[in-house]
Parts: sequence; C-alpha cells; structure tokens
Amino acid sequence: MRFLRNSLVLARKEWISLLRDVFMLGFVIYSFTFAIHSHATGISHELRNAAIAVVDEDGSTLSQRLISAFRAPEFQPPVLIRDGQVDPGMNAARYTFVLDIPPNFQADVLAGRSPTLQLLVDATAMMQAGIGAGTIQGILDDELARFVRRGVPASPARIGLQLRVAFNQGLDTRWFMGIMSVVNNVTMLAVLLAGAALIREREHGTLEHLLVMPVRPAEIMTAKVLANGAVILLLTMVALFVVVRGVLDVPLAGSVPLFLAGTALYLFFATALGIFLGTVAQSMPQMGLLFILIVLPMNLLSGGNTPLESEPKWLQMVMQLSPPPITSPSPRPSCSAAPGWTSSGRASPRPSASAPCSSPSA
Repeated sequence: MRFLRNSLVLARKEWISLLRDVFMLGFVIYSFTFAIHSHATGISHELRNAAIAVVDEDGSTLSQRLISAFRAPEFQPPVLIRDGQVDPGMNAARYTFVLDIPPNFQADVLAGRSPTLQLLVDATAMMQAGIGAGTIQGILDDELARFVRRGVPASPARIGLQLRVAFNQGLDTRWFMGIMSVVNNVTMLAVLLAGAALIREREHGTLEHLLVMPVRPAEIMTAKVLANGAVILLLTMVALFVVVRGVLDVPLAGSVPLFLAGTALYLFFATALGIFLGTVAQSMPQMGLLFILIVLPMNLLSGGNTPLESEPKWLQMVMQLSPPPITSPSPRPSCSAAPGWTSSGRASPRPSASAPCSSPSA
C-alpha cells in the first residue's frame, strides 16, 4: 500500500513538471494531432494528379482515344507537345510520363501488325513512376482492345477472379498511415518523455533530493512509467477519436478498449527503455543521439513501414527480440477489422479477439 501511495504522489509530481515544460508539452500534443494528420495526408501510395504529356505523331482517331483515356484523379489533363520538347520538359520535371505515339499507329493496328508505343518515365518521382507505369499499361491495353473489337462484346473470361479487399476496401493510404502514425508516435514519445523527465531532474538537481527521501528507487521509476504512460495513453485516445476518426474519417470498427489495453501494456516497455536511455545519457543532446541510434531503426524495422518478411532472415530473428515487431503489425487488423470478418471475406462463426478499430469490405 505504501508503495502504491508513494508512486502516485511521485507521478503527480511528474505531471506538474510536464505541465511546466511548455515546449515538451506542446511537442507531445503536436505529435498526436497535426503531425499524424500531415503524415497521413502528405504521403500517398496511390497515383494522384500525375503529370503526363503526349507526342501524337499519328493524329488519328485511335490516338485521340488513347489521349482522352487519361483522366482525373489519377492524371492531370494530358499536354500535347512536340518531339523536341520532350527532353527539356523531362529535365525540368514538368512531366512524369511522356507517351510517344508513332506515325501510322492506327493503320498498323488495323492491319494486324504490332506497333510500338514509347513511354518515358521520370523515375526521380519514384512512387508515381512505379505505380503509374503499370496503370498506363493497363489503360492502353483496355483502349486498344475496345478499339480492335469495334463494339463487339468481349468473350467471357475462362477464369473469373473475385477480388475481396479486407480491412481497407478503398485502398486508401490515409487509413493505413493514420493508424501507423499513432503507433509510431506512441513508441517515440514514450521513450522521449520518460528519458527527458529523468535527465531534467538530474540537470535541476532534484534527482539527488529524491534519492535521500524515504522512497525507494523502484517507486521513483514506477512513478515515471505510470505518469508518462498515462499521458501517452490519453493522447492516443485523442488521436484515435479526434484525428483518425474525426478528421481523417477512418471508421473505427471493433473494440477500441482492447486496442488501448494493448497500448498500455506496450507503454511499460517504451517508457522503461526511455528511463534506461535517460540513465545512460548525461544530457538531452546525448539522449537525442541514442534515440536516433536505437529507437528510429527499431521503428523502421518493426514491420510498420515494410513487411518483416521482406527483411533478411537474420534481421527478422534479431527484430523478434524487440517488442515493436509484435505491436506494429497488430493495429492493422486490430484497428481495421470488424468482429466476424475473416480474410476470405466470409463471416466468422464467432467474433475475433483481435479486432478493435476500421470496417472491412463485405
């Protein structure tokens, strides 16, 4: 009982200290509000407003159909340019894609020959270049097939592919990036808050005062874990309900308390790591360097940005020793799957235990 009472009194001291640190308080609030919104909306894995130009050397009906097939929101209105404008436009980054339609293209298609279209891609825009090339290939294939058939219905496919998308039926990047930004910020801010609290007390000389008081070191560390963990957990709730669901319009389907309970359990690791780094570091600059060397690689390799399966085997085994690879993939089904949903798209006989927060496609 005494242990709990002393820990709660010391935790109250930690909250007062954080409220007086205006910069740190503002940084934490920003990280769980504006930073999550900017991260979710600023990075897109879909093709949007790609700049495309066309060199039409054929001037036929078919070439006009191909040009008109590039529509918003994937592409900006195609710009017709001459052959001599291709290199200056690509070098100035005005166009990500340039499609060259050769002379007599329609005549060659109607004659049964196999003419070649040239697509130039600016690979400095890596995300759009990779996705856009495949999208343009599909658009051109569809238009050419419709033109060759000339209104004749296409023969039915021998194999029907039924596509069902689980968890994120619109394939909206904001749904994934918003949730993963919350999880990544939980790790980073919990480590920073706990470590900064310890370093701040050492710099102000209050840590020595605590050590000579009738409290045990375990009570001091427990108070820091509880106080900083409670702040992060509260801001996680605000981020989920206000930013993710309210502003980003990501539906939360499932047990949000289950997700928060898992976050609270994970916070014991994150805040304990922050206290360890704060013990090793002698100042905040040293704490920042240790954070860059330890926490950032741990977050990047946790499976939240790229699948663990794409990493080398030895690195996968090393990362299994750290909690982030276990917690980072869990919000995707936890915050995206409704109870009763299975990966096959059929209703499961009983609710899933790991289903707290966005609705799937039916």
